[in-house]
Amino acid sequence: MFQLGTRLGIDLGTATIVVYMAGRGIVLREPSVVAVEMPGRRLLAVGEEARQMLGRTPGSIVAVRPLRSGVIADYSLTRDMLANLLRRACGRKFLLIRPMVVICVPSGATNVEKRAALDAVRSAGARDAVPIEEPMAAAIGAGLPIAMPGGNMVVDIGGGTTDIAVISLGGIVTSDSVRAGGNDLDEAIIRNVRRVYNLDIGERTAENININIGSAASLERELDMAVRGRDILTGLPRTVTVTSVEVREAMADVVYRVVERVKHVLEETPPELAADIVERGITLTGGGALLRGIDRVLAFETGIPAAVADDPVSCVAKGTGYVLQHVHRLRGKPEISFS
Repeated sequence: MFQLGTRLGIDLGTATIVVYMAGRGIVLREPSVVAVEMPGRRLLAVGEEARQMLGRTPGSIVAVRPLRSGVIADYSLTRDMLANLLRRACGRKFLLIRPMVVICVPSGATNVEKRAALDAVRSAGARDAVPIEEPMAAAIGAGLPIAMPGGNMVVDIGGGTTDIAVISLGGIVTSDSVRAGGNDLDEAIIRNVRRVYNLDIGERTAENININIGSAASLERELDMAVRGRDILTGLPRTVTVTSVEVREAMADVVYRVVERVKHVLEETPPELAADIVERGITLTGGGALLRGIDRVLAFETGIPAAVADDPVSCVAKGTGYVLQHVHRLRGKPEISFS
């Protein structure tokens, strides 16, 4: 039997990869970015070091995101990135004992996309890889009582996809996935700044705008932020001031795409489970759940209370960790909670 130290849970996110080690908790949290040297695509950096290079590299070095919309867009780079992270997580053990991995996949992923994720993890050095759907892992990590006969609704807003599911008795009753998330919010900001101010900004700047002044609902005190970029007309650097109001308007389409899919899942939910959800509310997880006011927008549009889980970014990874340690308890118990 494998030691706990050789069992890993991986939240393979479009924006961030979180690695959970059984017995230790979260051991790695890195941006899903790799830097490669061209030609030959030699791996230079992975994670935060590579993210610092986005938009700042010479022609011979390229910093890219090998995952798009929650699935693998570049197989070889994803495999190399995973191999690097597995070695860092396991340390010297990696050379002696290949780890067992539980990996998350979006609920809307095709069989081909799921197989690609499993193959990439195995090729990266895992002894075996077991898939788990992201909303299930998120619900477990958020501490929802998913093994009980009652409806639990989770909305996991990631970087590339938003997974929505209603879970009861340890299984997904109804679910949906929309390819919209934090990256789409950032792209909406980039387009808006370009259209309104004739200013080109990069991914990192857009992400900072989202984090610092982004919101889905009106704020008690609206915010503003100085933004630097390249003027489209002159080609010279320029600074403008962007407000939270215009950022909110720019992101509204993406937010309401998520809201509409949540409504769709609620429409497909059996009446008894829908009644449970009205009582228990909607739980938000994922990095996108940190957007100010997203819970208020969902509550207003659906008429159901919505709340952001504690540490929403880590919920999926914690869920994989629970599966690693307590897989024998996932069925036949009145309640599942994570501690």
